[in-house]
Amino acid sequence: MASQELAQKLQRRLQLEESGAAADGEAEAVKGAAAAGEVEDRSCLTASAGAELSAKLCRRQDINEGAAQPRRAAVFNPYTEFKEFSRRQIKDMERMFRLYDSGRDGYIDLMELKLMMEKLGAPQTHLGLKNMIKEVDEDFDGKLSFREFLLIFHKAAAGELEEDSGLLTLAKLSEIDVSIEGVKGAKNFFEAKAQALSSASKFEAEIKAEQDERKREEEERKHRRAAFRELKSAFTQ
Repeated sequence: MASQELAQKLQRRLQLEESGAAADGEAEAVKGAAAAGEVEDRSCLTASAGAELSAKLCRRQDINEGAAQPRRAAVFNPYTEFKEFSRRQIKDMERMFRLYDSGRDGYIDLMELKLMMEKLGAPQTHLGLKNMIKEVDEDFDGKLSFREFLLIFHKAAAGELEEDSGLLTLAKLSEIDVSIEGVKGAKNFFEAKAQALSSASKFEAEIKAEQDERKREEEERKHRRAAFRELKSAFTQ
């Protein structure tokens, strides 16, 4: 009887030890799975970071090789971004830009720039034309947007173009006065403030002058139509 009870106790002890070992095994398995998951998460993060870095490096390489795809530029307001120019100056530049944008696509490409320089009496070589575009081509698309066209006159007015630059030649021959009218070059704060106020006044005066001009033209059209009706009625009587 005693030996039977002892055998049962020993069997019970073995079962407990086996179940404890199984539990430990399960715990170790859970820990191992968690560690593997953490490693996998880290690998995913590393792969993601690596892909982003790789994309940036590829973009930089394309830019250096001149094969980068242009990125869509944000809509800009030339009157607020290029404050050193008056409204009339910017309108003159816009008319010139549209004149040579023969493709009507909002850009001046290499051939259109070639025609422009020939019309201005300063023809350029193929390499010279490419260098002109490259000097202000911010989106690397190989052609000039209106904003990049304005940059030519901005750089010319700020003295940022070399004397032998084709862009400086373009700016000089364009018959557009690009003298600085904003606060650039002011010697001190008070002069800068006075020039800023003067520029704002000129801006408002130009807008009012344009509005008055439109009203005057409309009045003249009304008078011409009235005179035509009177003349027509005289003949029909």
